[in-house]
Amino acid sequence: MTWDDLDTHLDTLPGTISAYAGRLDAAASWTRHPDATHYAASTMKVAVLLALHRAAEAGTLDLTARVEVRNEFDSARPDAPRFGCTQHDDNDDAVWDRIGHDAPLRWLAQRMIVRSSNLATNLCLQHVGLPAVAEAWALAGARHSVTGRGIEDFAAREAGITNLVTAADLAALLGGLATGATRPGPLASPAACATMLDVLLAQEFRDDLAVGLPDGVRIAHKNGWVRGVRHSVGVIYPPDAPPYVLAVCTTTGLADGGVDGDGRTPDDACAVLADISARVWAARHDLTPAG
Repeated sequence: MTWDDLDTHLDTLPGTISAYAGRLDAAASWTRHPDATHYAASTMKVAVLLALHRAAEAGTLDLTARVEVRNEFDSARPDAPRFGCTQHDDNDDAVWDRIGHDAPLRWLAQRMIVRSSNLATNLCLQHVGLPAVAEAWALAGARHSVTGRGIEDFAAREAGITNLVTAADLAALLGGLATGATRPGPLASPAACATMLDVLLAQEFRDDLAVGLPDGVRIAHKNGWVRGVRHSVGVIYPPDAPPYVLAVCTTTGLADGGVDGDGRTPDDACAVLADISARVWAARHDLTPAG
């Protein structure tokens, strides 16, 4: 396989498929529309995680503190009423079971990643604030990604306030955490970066990039999906090659939640990501900078 072969194959698929693949601390080996913006879905939760840990290290937030679990949040649109999440669209009943009680902020941050809880995400955002998330993106070197609102803030969405990511920015964020875990860097201390990587390694939704890897290969990753969107970004740790980062963003009818005229199902979007992951894995010994 060559990267041109992979691009030719992806050109036959509907929608926009963006990707970034390369070793840590090196230029990319392969990119495809790396700066195209996509609706972020749950991938923006990694930036929230980073903002939380940065605030904790700055002493402005205590991750061990217990916070009230309430499903009521201020909209990013100033004149809008408060809003809440829908349990049906969440993936983690454990957080919903805490409504009316309290929970450690660190636990909510973990559930935001490993179970992709929307309620936990909005609770974390409520405590760290959107400006801190914007700073996290900027420090990672993101050029186009924006976290403008919480999950299910429909009033803000209608006002054009949204969450966007690119494959290149997601790769920069995850790659920055991975390199930051081994030496001081701009994102957070090595200890904090290592802690965040441990959370990402514990990801429980493993039906896209992880499927393309052999059993037992470590991947620190976060995925996200809504109707028409499927993304995933991860740092992969081969036992026989240097670690590398892979980000794939798809805005495509393959993730439309139904069956189309060609008999495609929502699983087709996951299969595309798994196939890309398998092809990059096969090239893991040859991930040298493009050109």
